[in-house]
Amino acid sequence: MLELYLSKVTETSESEQAGKLYARVSYKQVLDVKAMAKHMAEHNTMFSEGSITGILIDFVKCVREQVLNGNTVKIENLAIFKATVEANALETLYDADTDKVASATIGTLAEGAKTGAAVKTVKLLAQSTGDFTRDELKKDAKLAWTDKAKAEIAAAKGGSQESGGSRAESTLYSEPITLSDTATVKAIAIMGGQSSEVASETFTKSDDDDERPGAGG
Repeated sequence: MLELYLSKVTETSESEQAGKLYARVSYKQVLDVKAMAKHMAEHNTMFSEGSITGILIDFVKCVREQVLNGNTVKIENLAIFKATVEANALETLYDADTDKVASATIGTLAEGAKTGAAVKTVKLLAQSTGDFTRDELKKDAKLAWTDKAKAEIAAAKGGSQESGGSRAESTLYSEPITLSDTATVKAIAIMGGQSSEVASETFTKSDDDDERPGAGG
């Protein structure tokens, strides 16, 4: 299950996306090699967690070795791994003024240089394949809102009904709130994706509050 939260582009942004809401994945945790080995060992396998950890560590090292040797490594139903480069923009293969040639090295070009290091950096490219291609993931992925997103949507819906269609901003009440003056508090409850009606209560500050010991400093 992929849980989604809502991210709003800054209103002051000059892009066409300014003020728009976009769904983003809320990642639950990061699983390293040891965590994956533990998970695999719990799947009724004859191999121990330690054995699986060692195999996975060696596998990663071997993938890196092959990629740096210029090979492409394809892991069926996962990804195709290969090395790629980010290149410098060379004007010529040889600059007679500086007696420099294009070199198969990593570096940056000095300001005004016409040739030199051909590559800025080397990076890993991973391309999904098999069960992990975009079309396959679309078939199997199940989506849901996070609890916070559900509360925001419900608050916007409740606020819209109450104010005749105006947009409402919402706050998730995760801890007690403190009121220093007369105020009206509005809230809704969320359970199982369903929201309650908007509850409203006005709290009035009385003169007695100012006469309590220590009031006013």
